[in-house]
Amino acid sequence: MIQPRTMLKVVDNTGAKIIQCFCVLGGTRKHFAQIGDVIVGTVKEAEPRRIVKKHDVVRAVIVRQKKNFRRKDGTYIRFDDNAAVILEGKTKDPKGGRVIGPLPKEIKEKGFSKIANLATETI
Repeated sequence: MIQPRTMLKVVDNTGAKIIQCFCVLGGTRKHFAQIGDVIVGTVKEAEPRRIVKKHDVVRAVIVRQKKNFRRKDGTYIRFDDNAAVILEGKTKDPKGGRVIGPLPKEIKEKGFSKIANLATETI
């Protein structure tokens, strides 16, 4: 359950380490984001001399969340951290070339197949 002002870990190799959500995309009454939703955020911590700089405004997709996520078969999945992958402009393509850590299979079902292919492990 990601909402505005939530800090998220970035799990790709764009150079950003932490982003802060300030808008959840998907309508005027959408207050919370979960796995597979797109958010708009700003980079709070970044590595020097990389693609993404500090204070950049970026779009990102949620790939992990601490809150329980209910799957269609009735099971629940939960991760240790809130994590996101930065997107290229307004497309569904990732900006980086590597994704670190496990991702849920719902990412591929929501249309982010390129991100799912970059992941080392799919749960």
